Amino acid sequence: MQNQDEQNRARILIVDDEFHSARAAASVLSQAGYDCTTYPTVEAALAALDFEGADVIVADMRMPGVDGMELLKKVQAKEPDMTVVLTAPGPSAASAKAALKGGAFDYVTKPFDSDELNAVVSRAVEMSTLQRENRKLREQLDVASIAAGFVAEGPQSRQLVAMIRRVAPARTTVLIEGETGTGKEVVARMLHYWSNRADGPFVAINCKSFGEGVVESELFGHEKGSFTGAIKDRAGCFERASGGTLFLDEIGEAGPDFQAKLLRVLEDGEVLRVGASKTRKVDVRIVAATNRKLKGEIASGRFRADLYFRLSVIPLRISPLRDRREDILPLAHHFLSFHATDAGRPLMLSADAEEALVNHPWPGNVRELENVIERAVVMSGQETLTPEAFAFDDDPAPPEKPAPEHTHAHDSVAPETVSQAAPAETAPQAAAADTATAFGLEDDTLQATLDRAATDRIKAALAATDGNRNDAATALGVDRTTLYRLMKRLGL
Repeated sequence: MQNQDEQNRARILIVDDEFHSARAAASVLSQAGYDCTTYPTVEAALAALDFEGADVIVADMRMPGVDGMELLKKVQAKEPDMTVVLTAPGPSAASAKAALKGGAFDYVTKPFDSDELNAVVSRAVEMSTLQRENRKLREQLDVASIAAGFVAEGPQSRQLVAMIRRVAPARTTVLIEGETGTGKEVVARMLHYWSNRADGPFVAINCKSFGEGVVESELFGHEKGSFTGAIKDRAGCFERASGGTLFLDEIGEAGPDFQAKLLRVLEDGEVLRVGASKTRKVDVRIVAATNRKLKGEIASGRFRADLYFRLSVIPLRISPLRDRREDILPLAHHFLSFHATDAGRPLMLSADAEEALVNHPWPGNVRELENVIERAVVMSGQETLTPEAFAFDDDPAPPEKPAPEHTHAHDSVAPETVSQAAPAETAPQAAAADTATAFGLEDDTLQATLDRAATDRIKAALAATDGNRNDAATALGVDRTTLYRLMKRLGL
C-alpha cells in the first residue's frame, strides 16, 4: 500500500533561488501530502521535468535572468499542459497578474501564507489531473475514430479486421508483421481500443531507439541513487503500461541485451528496477510489430527463437497495399476527404487520377498514399485532381543486374568491355538526357521538384507575412494545420 500511495502522490517542482523560501514552501506542501523537490535554477528544473515529470511547478517569478513570462514560455515549450503557480513579493503582484494572461495557473504573494499556498496548489493539482484525464479521453476518441474509419474493402483487409476483433479481448501476446507504412501501430491501437484494457494506458516504444546502456532503466525503471543522475525513483515502460497495452514497435531491431531482458519479463510477469531489491508485478498486454522476417533473423542468429515464440502467440499479417488494390480508392477518398476539409475547399479525383492511383505499385504503402494525397491537395489549385497533381515516391535507382555466371561480384571489368556492352543510346533518349541536363533535372524526381517548389512558396509567404504562420497559410490558400504539417515534413 505504501508504494501505491507514493505513486499516487502529486509531484511538485519548486523553483526558487532563495534557499529558505524554497525550503519553507517544500515543508508546507510536503506536510499536505505532496512529493516536493526544490531547484535553484530554471534550467535544473527543466532537466528534472524531462527526467521525472511533474504535476505542478511552483516558481519564483523573479529568478535571476529569467522573469515569469520567460519561465512560462520555457515550461510550455516542453510541456504545453503543465500547470504553473508563480510566487512573487507583494509589490510584484501586478507582474504576476500579467503572467496569468500568459498561461500561469495562479500566483501566491511572498512571504506566503501556508493556507493560501496549500489552497492554490491543491486547485492546481486538480487542474493538472483534469487535464491528464481530458488528454486520455482525447486519445481514446482518436483511437475510436481510427477504428471506426478503418478502411477495409478488400477480402484480406476484412479478414484482418475480423481477426483483430476476435483477438482484442484476450491478454494474449500479438505479433504484427508487415512492410513499413502498412499501419502496424493503427492495428495495435485497435487491439487496445477493442480490448477490456481500453481504459488503461497505451504505451508505444521504438525498440531500436534504446542504447544498450539504458535498456534496463527504460524498460524496468530505476530507484533513486542507483546511478549518476538518478535523482528520483522512475517507473519504466512496463510499469507505465500496467493495466493497459505496451506496443513494442520495430522489435526486429532490438539488440541482444534488450531481447534477453524482455524475455525475462514475459516469462515472469515481474520487473526489477535498477537499484531495487524487490521485484514488482506488472499486468501488461504485449503487442509487438516488425517489418522484418523474424524467422530469417533467427536463422542468421540476430533474433532469439525463444523470444519469437513468446511474441508470436497470435501473429497478424498486414498485406502490402499493392496486394489489396480494392482498398486503394476507398483509402484515397478517405484521405482526400480529410485533407480537403483541412484545406477548407471541396476536392475530387478525376477518372484518370483514380486509374493512376490504382496502377501505382505503392512501395511506401498506406503512408505513401496519404502523403501523395496531402501533397496533391496542397500543391494543386484545381478542384478536380488529375494524375499530374501526384508526386509518387518511386525509387529512382534501377534494380541491380545479376553478374554473369562466369564472373564474380568482386572481379574487375575492363573499361572497353563496359563500353562495348552498353546499349547504344537512341535519339529520343539522347534528346531527353540533353533536356534534363539543361534544366538540372538529371538526378531529380517529380517529388523532389514539387517539394522544392513548395519550400520556395512557403518561404516566400512567411517572408511576406513577417513569419506569421496564420497569415502565410491564408496567403497560400491552405489551413494552418496543413501548413504546419507540410513545414514539418519539408524541414522548415
